[in-house]
Amino acid sequence: MKLLQKLNYGGSCDTPAVPQGAALSIDSLYFRYPGSSMRALDNISLVVNPGERVALIGPNGAGKSTLLNVIVGIESGHTGEIQVYGNPAHECRHRMAIVPQRSSIDWRFPVTVRQVVMMGRYVHLGWFRWPRQEDQDRVDQAMEMMDIANLAERQVGELSGGQQQRVMLARTLAHDADLLLLDEPLNHVDISTQELIFHTLEKLTAAGKAVIVSTHDLGVLTVHFSRAVFIDRRVIADGRVEEVVTPETIAKAYGFEFHKDYVP
Repeated sequence: MKLLQKLNYGGSCDTPAVPQGAALSIDSLYFRYPGSSMRALDNISLVVNPGERVALIGPNGAGKSTLLNVIVGIESGHTGEIQVYGNPAHECRHRMAIVPQRSSIDWRFPVTVRQVVMMGRYVHLGWFRWPRQEDQDRVDQAMEMMDIANLAERQVGELSGGQQQRVMLARTLAHDADLLLLDEPLNHVDISTQELIFHTLEKLTAAGKAVIVSTHDLGVLTVHFSRAVFIDRRVIADGRVEEVVTPETIAKAYGFEFHKDYVP
């Protein structure tokens, strides 16, 4: 469960959000994994405003997960500027929360659903303070929103994939962040969980929070997102879903060649 522990970063942001500023602003971001000769992210610039629900799309290996991990501070060593609500991202960890890919977590770790969701409060508590009643209430509310309150004392490793994904989103809700990053949250989950996830995201953005979701499921974009960003180590296209999700970008996302002059 090392990844979950790493997600419970400390830090604070006493400086208030810049009025009418962007939820996320990235300028000239470069990142290379140690020992690699190729940049994983190459001159990424991006602005996401409060209330936006943005789909992050691209082929496998395009850098979608890497970008989310760099933003939230799981990966370090980048160059370029990342600001969250007008302040340096590394000073505003409590304003951000991430739902990592389910496959990246060791679900065998002996921890209950309630304990995982409570981890979302550690950014406010620190490691050595007992949860207050406010924290317990936030955890209860988050589990109720994700319809997992009846699973509170179950071991997370005993749950189905969809239930585990609900637990991770509940942890993020308990965090009460303003910028939410979700890495492939729809993978291997049932339809009811997908709909619950989208319903929750719609409520959060209606309340002014910003959401970025990396996904391979292009079929949901026009229904649940108004904006899409296509990346392949750099930003290839950014705009309304219908402008970004074209036959050419679909072909590139799925790794086949598109011929405009093809006639069946």
